[in-house]
Amino acid sequence: MATRKKIMLIFGTRPEATKMGPVVQELKKHPEWFETKVIVTGQHREQLDQVLAHFGIRPDVDLNLMKENQSLAYITSAAVTGLDKVISEEKPDLILIHGDTQTAMCGGMVSFFHKIPIGHIEAGLRSQNKYSPWPEEMNRKVIDVVTDFLFAPTSISKDNLLKEGYNTEDIHVTGQTAVDAAIMTNRTDYVFSEARLNHIFKQKSKIITMTAHRKENYGEPMFQMFRAIRRIADENPDVSVIYPIHLSPIVRESAFQMLSGHDRIHLLDPINYPDMINLLSRSFLVLSDSGGLQEETPVFKKPLVLMRDITERPEAVTAKAVYLAGTEEDSIYAVTARLLTDMTFYNSMSNVVNPFGDGQASRRIVQIIAHHFGFASELPKEFIG
Repeated sequence: MATRKKIMLIFGTRPEATKMGPVVQELKKHPEWFETKVIVTGQHREQLDQVLAHFGIRPDVDLNLMKENQSLAYITSAAVTGLDKVISEEKPDLILIHGDTQTAMCGGMVSFFHKIPIGHIEAGLRSQNKYSPWPEEMNRKVIDVVTDFLFAPTSISKDNLLKEGYNTEDIHVTGQTAVDAAIMTNRTDYVFSEARLNHIFKQKSKIITMTAHRKENYGEPMFQMFRAIRRIADENPDVSVIYPIHLSPIVRESAFQMLSGHDRIHLLDPINYPDMINLLSRSFLVLSDSGGLQEETPVFKKPLVLMRDITERPEAVTAKAVYLAGTEEDSIYAVTARLLTDMTFYNSMSNVVNPFGDGQASRRIVQIIAHHFGFASELPKEFIG
């Protein structure tokens, strides 16, 4: 029997935590195989803590790096220094990182410095534009260069890696762990912890959930988005808009300037992950510039109007679960108005097979790791979207 192995998971933001939560839970189902260590940087703080509590995760180490108005340079230097010390002391057999954050990039680099094998969950996403999303596009490329186990969520992600010269035997198509997390979190009898949401849903209106936070959309693109959604609310008395506003002072100032004072546009502080997932599942449609929501809305068959010019998740656009609307007011308004009035168009976006996963990605990832270390005799079948 192979010797028990120490698996270290490194993450620092709410999106990473939501997607790593199911992997932590799956690893801990096999204490005879794995000693599971969770290290968080605290790149996000309150939102990260909410997700940790939801998944019942108590970090073994919390670097608690977040500070007000933190820069990319600060997070990078502080995370590299902190993670170097932890990895030197723990000496794990494998380190798992997720996605494209500064924490993930730093975790990958420090793991490489110590010559410890790296597993990159959500490998191979590409927009082919180094400034969009920024800095994520370059982060994910840097991470993949040093990675040993490339856990690609879809066949398109695998193809991206193959085109860049990665070895096919190092790439595993697993599906997206965000799908696992969303399925686990949605409940038909859910009561929102944000009391205003319970009140809004009693009003029986069509709910549009929106988010907007990307740095590349600061300024005029964000104003264009907000003008479009205000027009939609003005012209559709049966529609209510719910917008949990990002903590960025730039985003909040723009949002309150453009959207406050409307009785059917509800501006909320950030809501916790279970509230967000159950809000998505109950919405009529979603408008966002987010990356992760592109993976979550197809779980619940909710059309997503993507307020971006490019996406690193083209699977959803191809499947017609997501409409790439750009950031111009008229384009966003037109497609949203059509979804509200043309049920044939609406159904063409809502009745799609989820291209991102089947709820088994975390199990596949852990089985691949178990096979590598000699605990499992077979590799799992790859996800086919």
